[in-house]
Amino acid sequence: MIDFGEHDRSGRRVTLRPVGDDNWRPVADVAPRDDQRAFVAALAARYLLLTAHSEVWTSLAVYADENVVGHVMWGVDDDDSRWIGGMVIDAAEQGRGLGRATVRTLTGWLAEKGHPIRLSYHPDNTAAAALYTSLGFHPTGAMEDDELVAELPPS
Repeated sequence: MIDFGEHDRSGRRVTLRPVGDDNWRPVADVAPRDDQRAFVAALAARYLLLTAHSEVWTSLAVYADENVVGHVMWGVDDDDSRWIGGMVIDAAEQGRGLGRATVRTLTGWLAEKGHPIRLSYHPDNTAAAALYTSLGFHPTGAMEDDELVAELPPS
């Protein structure tokens, strides 16, 4: 379990946990709001399949207290930078600070390794841009497919 003492706005503790036999189904069912489907998969199940068939990505379940509320994945690039991807907070749980708490928890854990942390988002996803900028990510000028790459330098 990855726990950096983060809470959502209602006071629930946000932790990241491995996806396994006991929680893969609720993670697979995580779905964003309809208006977000242009930017993320319609169900987190797509990301679970990607990580199951990839040596790069690792899926994590996002918990608020003891309830699965989302999915996020991380990976290591050839230059040893750490990447965050596939973050989906369930539509019913959005607006409570869970995305912020998830990114803060994962970056806190990844930062311990001393490498830059990167992520990418679609240029039209202004909510993601605002969130990541507020957490210290800066656009690098690079693109990954049709997404802008942003980086949180090592501290």
